[in-house]
Amino acid sequence: MAIDEQKMEEAVGEGMSGPMYLGAAYFDGDPGELLPTYQRMLGTFGLEALDVHLCITRDGGLTVFDACPTREIYEEFVRSETFLGAIAAAGLPQPRVSGLGDVQVAHVRRTVRP
Repeated sequence: MAIDEQKMEEAVGEGMSGPMYLGAAYFDGDPGELLPTYQRMLGTFGLEALDVHLCITRDGGLTVFDACPTREIYEEFVRSETFLGAIAAAGLPQPRVSGLGDVQVAHVRRTVRP
C-alpha cells in the first residue's frame, strides 16, 4: 500500500498548525541493539521531516511516538510499504502499533539526540 502523497500534502500544507493524531510503535528486544537499527530507519525519513516524533527506551525495547495530520493518514502510513519497508531495511523487528488519539497540546523546547 502506498501513501496518498496528495492527501498528506493537503492535510499538512505549510506545516502542522492544527490537530494531530498520535500513535505508538512498540519494538521489543534489547534497547541497546534496537537503538542503532532505529537510528538507521530514522535516517531514511530524516528528523526534519517529522513534526512530532519521540523515541523512548524502556525495559524490553523501544517505544516510538509519531504524529500524523489525521487518524486516517496515520493508519495508512503504518500499513504502507514506505514504513514497513524502512523497518525491514533497517533490521528492526515488526512492531506492535497502536493509535493513541488526537493531540490536544504539544510543546517541545529543544531537539534531543544521543
